[in-house]
Amino acid sequence: MSTPVDDPLSRERSHLSASRSALRAMREDVEALDITDVTANWVNAEVLARQIEERVKALADLSDTPLFFGRLDYLHAPGAEQAEGADGERFYIGRRHVHDHDGDPMVIDWRAPVSQPFYRASKKDPMDVALRRRFGYTRGDITAYEDEHLSDPAEASRTSKLLQQEIERPRVGPMRDIVATIQPEQDEIVRSGLSGTVCVQGGPGTGKTAVGLHRVAYLLYAHRERLARTGTLVIGPNRSFLHYIEQVLPALGELAVQQATVDDLVAHVEIKGTDDATAAVVKGDARLARVLRRALYAHVTMPTEPVVVVRGSRRWRVPAYELEELVRELLDRDIRYGAAREALPQRIAHAVLVQMERSGEAPDDRVQDAVARNSAVKAAVKAAWPAVDPAKLVLRLLSDAEFLAVHAEGILDEDEQKAILWAKPARSVKSAKWSAADAVLIDEATDLIQRTHSLGHVVLDEAQDLSPMQYRAVGRRCTTGSATVLGDLAQGTTPWATRGWQEALTHLGKPEALVEELTAGFRVPTDVITYASRLLPHIAPGLTPVVSIRENPGHFEVRPVSGPKDVVEACRELLRHEGSTGLIAADARVPELAEALEQAGIPYLGPGEETTVDTRLTLVPASLAKGLEYDYVVLDEPRAVVDGEPDERTGLRRLYVALTRAVSGLIVTHAAELPPQLASTTLH
Repeated sequence: MSTPVDDPLSRERSHLSASRSALRAMREDVEALDITDVTANWVNAEVLARQIEERVKALADLSDTPLFFGRLDYLHAPGAEQAEGADGERFYIGRRHVHDHDGDPMVIDWRAPVSQPFYRASKKDPMDVALRRRFGYTRGDITAYEDEHLSDPAEASRTSKLLQQEIERPRVGPMRDIVATIQPEQDEIVRSGLSGTVCVQGGPGTGKTAVGLHRVAYLLYAHRERLARTGTLVIGPNRSFLHYIEQVLPALGELAVQQATVDDLVAHVEIKGTDDATAAVVKGDARLARVLRRALYAHVTMPTEPVVVVRGSRRWRVPAYELEELVRELLDRDIRYGAAREALPQRIAHAVLVQMERSGEAPDDRVQDAVARNSAVKAAVKAAWPAVDPAKLVLRLLSDAEFLAVHAEGILDEDEQKAILWAKPARSVKSAKWSAADAVLIDEATDLIQRTHSLGHVVLDEAQDLSPMQYRAVGRRCTTGSATVLGDLAQGTTPWATRGWQEALTHLGKPEALVEELTAGFRVPTDVITYASRLLPHIAPGLTPVVSIRENPGHFEVRPVSGPKDVVEACRELLRHEGSTGLIAADARVPELAEALEQAGIPYLGPGEETTVDTRLTLVPASLAKGLEYDYVVLDEPRAVVDGEPDERTGLRRLYVALTRAVSGLIVTHAAELPPQLASTTLH
């Protein structure tokens, strides 16, 4: 039986087909551009060719990604006077703008103002929307739709089944965008202005990472020219995490956003060593910035000899007291060490030019530059304000107990100084076994000497694990821009984990930032988040527990086992379901479980490797689980996860992270006793 031509689903499929054709035509128009006669030189031609190439990529039609996911029927034309009888308009909301050959929109970008009611309109505030339609897709084709008549008071409010299905849809591969499921409280953060910094506290499954990425996409849409000049950056905790999220922005048509870890930002030296927890905490303390500053400016000494500049038959003398005034003036201005050092020869040269003018000469700027390059001036600058290599400065502080004691006096006590001193001093910067915390100190010293380049916007994810000095390193990258800070205090698993967002934001240089809290859980099933939340009183007493809004409670089981074979069997059970499965275990237990999986003939991947239809199991060390999500999770031996950390609170936080990685189901397997914080009222 043929489908009637006026069938709504057929009409929507026709619009999808026409929109795809229009997008293809837009891409072909760009590909056909001839730039041979419009570029002045080969440099312009290269730049324009690259811009065209990026535009073609941005117009790619991803076959499995719906071109639009919703529709808005307005009561009146947006922007028009809402007089009786005014004609409304219909807009299809999607990931990018698509127009036909006449320039009329076929799909509206989700970031456009006219799209906002798709996320925020409600029965209480319909925002002039008569109908909101959501579409259901199967492999890129429309298979269902669902309508909400917002202006009809007779229609009862109900939960969108398509929205729930999209939230709960199994995931294989990297993180997806949430553009079709953004909730009103998330949308408010996404569309917040470029000038303000926003900090998002969000428990597991609240979508904070997705909100941060979508905010970048929105800001690039609303402030494209400005951010094209100043740049954007997404900072994640590790490479596995960055690989997991790297497809979100390209799926939204944004290709120019850089991604990095904090270690990438401060990679001034090769990392060869590690610190114990005590040393790492001290090195990460913001007080080290004061120690570094003292040590750096201790190199400045007051001149005791005059400068004599010989030009031709004349000798020009700048007395020592005048040189001292110039040095003190630069110190009082509190500019970067390197900038002051560059300014000093010009100041001395200017003093010489004043004398020349008094004697009747008329020197110009070229004469001043020549005097500034004079060997006597250079020698005076070298003596008073010597060049300092930041890595050598940190090397001396960590190697020379006396030098450290002088500059840490009143800042670090003796035990703290001993904690960060190297037992065996390194001979050179290259031979030193630098740790990750040392690299951050070098970055701080580098910025004291020369200003770090600032970007327009920085997204900092999993921020709760940063030390104060790492916050400062990130803050230097957005001193003239803004930031989106994302994290969960309950998931802080470093010895220096953030105690409170206000303190962290102060170290970042953004104390005025707005702190928002997301408490609605979209990803973690009710039974799983309820079980994990038993740990909150022990790891973050002040936080509001996440409340799952999932209609599907999910699969949850706590299962006693006798060994790795039983753990492998639990994985095999979950792999019978559609989607991805993660086996999370204490780092020390990973080799044993890997061997058990191999003996059972079950293929598996490591964190960050992309799952496929044939290989859907990932073996995840607990230390790398943060930020990752799987449809189903087997959590091996909670006690071992806790015991693998230096203290119980950090261990319980690591366990909280591991418990909340599942989107549809969780099996907790244990041979040892469960931690008492969980075992008291264990569910079966």
